[in-house]
Amino acid sequence: MGFCSAVTLAFATIFSLVAVALLAIAFSTDNWITITVKRNDLKDNISILENQLGKSQKDVELDMQESPLYFTRTRGLFRECYPGEKSENPEKTSSPLGERVVLYMSPVETWCRNLDYYIPDEKDVTKTLGKEEMTRIHMSRAMVALFIVGFFFMFVSFTAGIRGCWKTSPSNITASAILMLIACLFSAGGMGLWHGVEHWERNKITTKSDTELFTQSWPQELKDNTEFKYEWSYIVSWIGVGLALISSILFSLAAVCIRTDKEREDAMNMQYLMPVYHQKQQAQPYGPYGYAAYPGPYYGSQYGPYNY
Repeated sequence: MGFCSAVTLAFATIFSLVAVALLAIAFSTDNWITITVKRNDLKDNISILENQLGKSQKDVELDMQESPLYFTRTRGLFRECYPGEKSENPEKTSSPLGERVVLYMSPVETWCRNLDYYIPDEKDVTKTLGKEEMTRIHMSRAMVALFIVGFFFMFVSFTAGIRGCWKTSPSNITASAILMLIACLFSAGGMGLWHGVEHWERNKITTKSDTELFTQSWPQELKDNTEFKYEWSYIVSWIGVGLALISSILFSLAAVCIRTDKEREDAMNMQYLMPVYHQKQQAQPYGPYGYAAYPGPYYGSQYGPYNY
């Protein structure tokens, strides 16, 4: 294996491993987006919320205690988490109280709730949802499926790459490059659907909800005191997609280098192969010099016979 193929193959392997690691981290963490709510400002302007929601002060205060929309939170693909302590004191808690949402302690010791994909839909809730909400749910399910299929193609790509490295086979390395490119496209498709779900939630769906990010149905005061910010899980995911693309390109270059090295090696070996052609010659009865080279009796000589 030449220098070109060794270097490109090494970098392709490193980038592919880092890409898988980053995508796996992003897939399993809950810091895709941070939703910061200025809770104190909302409390100071509770009368404005009363007018915008058409509720009494008691009902608005209950919403601010139990609805997750009034708490700062981080959101991932599967969970929504609330940083800080959970307290039964409404003035000190950083997580929703009551029974509107079911919270549990996550592995990183934050209070979280699961995002519902309705798989399975045991209570037939989806039958009561509107067209836009069902579109959002289908896109959410497809997003997760695309990420999972992308991970599968990455695993198959690693298998082909290991076989190609073991046998120094350019065809296997090319197959690994193609599979990694497919995995990259599936992951990028998952990212695109994530943005589609985000757009649908904020701009398309107008249904009122106490738990979901349907911002079109929020009171204006809540909109003004809520900030959305992309976080490190989202950034890490896009970096993983980019590294997967770079890895695919490097695998392709490594296959070209290996094929070129093999052709150059075969050409050098041909120089030491001297072909020998054996020629068959017809046997001559008088040897290589013909019959005229051998003297014999001269019958009918011009000198006549020898008379003794």
